[in-house]
Amino acid sequence: MNADELLKRHLELVLEANKTTNITAIDSWDDGMKLHVEDSLVGLPELEAAPAGPFADIGSGAGYPGIPLAVMTGREALLVDSVKKKARLLESFVQELGLENVSVSDERIEDASRQFRGRFSAVTARALSKLSVLMELAQPLLAPGGHLICYKARIEEEELAHALSLQKRLGYRVKSDRTIDADDRIRRIIVLEKVGEPALKLPRHVGYAQKRPL
Repeated sequence: MNADELLKRHLELVLEANKTTNITAIDSWDDGMKLHVEDSLVGLPELEAAPAGPFADIGSGAGYPGIPLAVMTGREALLVDSVKKKARLLESFVQELGLENVSVSDERIEDASRQFRGRFSAVTARALSKLSVLMELAQPLLAPGGHLICYKARIEEEELAHALSLQKRLGYRVKSDRTIDADDRIRRIIVLEKVGEPALKLPRHVGYAQKRPL
């Protein structure tokens, strides 16, 4: 299958699995193409601009944006989702699509970062958590100079300001910030570059990033 066929087949698999397992709120082909496939590819230029090497997609869910990005770039990819049924489905999607460059982890992000510390040139995250939480969770996974690529919709200025105030503490700097307005949807791709080690030991205990945010 070529890239276009792989993207369509992936969506077919997701919609079929969704009939019996709730892995996405989207249940129509048109919405899936627009809100999953096309939305995932919005961040393709940012991943192509990241240093060469593998990337991790955290909170991968149904495989978006990780699988489309892996298909389009050919990079090695690790899809991380701690919900076991989602991870098993991801494994079945990867196998059905024949994606030899993609693997799956069902560990919590904090645990995966201990196993794969400093392994990735980029980390992607879509509709997962607040920007400051993503910065904390991704930091141990990134290699020096690696890029955290965050897919955000409308982001509150307070959330953005708080995240930016943590740049030095977490060893980041803003690399780029791009807003796309398409089909009445706002999508913002914020990229942070890992420029140093954090001022605190990471990862913290599982769940602390969300329950006890910095």
